Amino acid sequence: MSALRVVVCRALCSVSKPLLRMTIQKACVMSARGCSRPGHQVSPLRWDLTPDDIRTAAAGLMDRVKAAYDDVGSLDIEDVSVENTLRAVAHAKLDFASSLHVLDFPQYVCPSKEVRTASTEADKKLSQFDVEISMREDVFKRITALQKKLQENLSPEEKRFLERLVTSGKRKGLHLSKDIQEQIKRTSMLISELSIEFNKNLNEDNTFLVFSENELGGLADGYLNGLDRTADGRYKVTFEYPHYYPLMKRCHHPETRRKMETAFHSRCKEVNTPILEEVIQLKAKAADLLGYSCHADYVLEINMAKNASRVSDFLDTFHETLKPVGIKERKYILALKKRECSMKGYPFDGQIHAWDLPYYMNQVEQCKFAVNKDKLIEYFPLDVVTEGLLGIYQELLGLTYAEVEHAHVWHEDVKLYSARDTETGEEIGQFYLDLHPREGKYGHAACFGLRPGCRGPDGKRRLPVAAMVANFTKPRKGCPSLLQHHEVETFFHEFGHVMHELCSKTTFSEFSGTLVETDFVEVPSQMLENWVWEKEPLRRMSRHYKDGSPIPDALLDKLIASRVANTGLMNLRQVVLGKVDQSLHAGRCADTAAVFAEHHQDILGVPATPGTNMTASFSHLVGGYDAQYYSYLWSEVHSMDMFFSRFKKEGIMNPKVGREYRRVILEAGGSVDGLDMLKTFLGRGPRQEPFFQCKGLIKSGEIKEL
Repeated sequence: MSALRVVVCRALCSVSKPLLRMTIQKACVMSARGCSRPGHQVSPLRWDLTPDDIRTAAAGLMDRVKAAYDDVGSLDIEDVSVENTLRAVAHAKLDFASSLHVLDFPQYVCPSKEVRTASTEADKKLSQFDVEISMREDVFKRITALQKKLQENLSPEEKRFLERLVTSGKRKGLHLSKDIQEQIKRTSMLISELSIEFNKNLNEDNTFLVFSENELGGLADGYLNGLDRTADGRYKVTFEYPHYYPLMKRCHHPETRRKMETAFHSRCKEVNTPILEEVIQLKAKAADLLGYSCHADYVLEINMAKNASRVSDFLDTFHETLKPVGIKERKYILALKKRECSMKGYPFDGQIHAWDLPYYMNQVEQCKFAVNKDKLIEYFPLDVVTEGLLGIYQELLGLTYAEVEHAHVWHEDVKLYSARDTETGEEIGQFYLDLHPREGKYGHAACFGLRPGCRGPDGKRRLPVAAMVANFTKPRKGCPSLLQHHEVETFFHEFGHVMHELCSKTTFSEFSGTLVETDFVEVPSQMLENWVWEKEPLRRMSRHYKDGSPIPDALLDKLIASRVANTGLMNLRQVVLGKVDQSLHAGRCADTAAVFAEHHQDILGVPATPGTNMTASFSHLVGGYDAQYYSYLWSEVHSMDMFFSRFKKEGIMNPKVGREYRRVILEAGGSVDGLDMLKTFLGRGPRQEPFFQCKGLIKSGEIKEL
């Protein structure tokens, strides 16, 4: 549904890695979201809006866009033209996209709760307005009339945009009776409102648990020193990633891990479970009204995968390939648990629990690959990683970054950068980095598109703006912010989305940046994760935080070798989430906790913790990734193909390949089908083989072309 956010993420990417790497953008096809307009693109974005400013600006934006749609809807059918219809809608869309994000982005990052609340309320109103404007039958009739009238003289992107508007209108039922249209409209508005409430509940959740020092045994002093204390000296552990994941991986006490895992997967359970289950029913109702067998088939129709049957086959193939690997890995983990229970005097129950997995998967890395993560983290201070990452991206893509001095930002931790083409010196866009946690801030890692990079009514390219939001550990007295290697990977991934936003050179905002098929959107960023597993890039982004010394070769070799650690269980976890997502959206209603528990046991071979409901905090299900979580594995297959077939063969820092990647993949945005982009860049159709080879699961030649 157009009013919902497309959450482009590498979300619950594994058992041992943080969930949710996201790019959040507006999905807007034949709706006001995803559009733009003259006069709003080159001025600096304002982050000092008051709640009243937000309300006033939202009302003004809706008035402007409605007026533009009224003009199109009032045209005589025989008078429609590219200028007064197609471009008029495009300009209204550009206005909406260019103005919208200053109003709805503060709910994720603003230090003021009052402003966050006003931003959330504005988002609800704008989302409802988006549904209304996307259901304008009068505008749809003019669009369809224009399509019938025009047989030629359109550019490929103009033709694609026109077809997109017609398709979108039909997918909203604008070709159906007024009664059905009204039902779809009411249902869509309710879905939008409930989805925003679901995410608000998660964003505002500030639950923490309290533990004694003894209960946190196994955790480093640096971790403990970063925790707040209670009056009696105990430690407060929140569910922010820098708190939760290190504890789950390192804490020796199973009871502490059990309490944390249970509470973490019970977040907002009481309020979000009924919301999610109502949203699932509403989406099934809307799909039925539109003539689809289920919501999954409705969503997948416009993706690379096309239908739920193909997604099911894809996930089943992965399950069967990974199943024997997962069995071996669970057997090894159980042996590790038995040995540790014997050594430490814990009772051994012969089972692997959900709170055991991150801990023993970390043990696997230490036992099989001898990766000393306490030592490794000392070589990844955030400033050094940032410097190295920016340098690599600049060299690879032919860009130059410069920090904007005295920039107006929403918090003192935030920095603004300008990006220019190295050869021409032309500024191509700007990006913000907001990298540390704080109260009320969005709790995951994400790229937010703030202004689209497309052409305005004057034919000139508008300057795109994006923000990367993350929650890396804050520096403290005597110690800088230090990153785990998986956080370095997250940084590379999300910054890849930022570059997708900035490098985009489309005509229409509808196709700007990451507005591609949902099962293609992760491909560019997932491909760029490969650089954090290669020696040369790793050396460029690492130095010991005390003396500046490089990572020892032995430690670096062990880190790179550990890439295949737990590959079965990590990817089976993705299959679980993909299957849960498909199952929830294949029927008319669901017991979400039961569906998750069933697939977790059947596929991963580990029971979900009784009394929990992980789906109550599974933001993708209401964030525009509904019935599309399979996209992470799907995209990773293609990203590995691009990396190993081009960069690994021709040089990972080869500027010629990097610039071709920028031109073919990033600049095109969504103006070209993902499959066509892949074929152009690869010189052939995509293959699964590089993915399975990278994971150490097959030998060359065993998997054929897709």
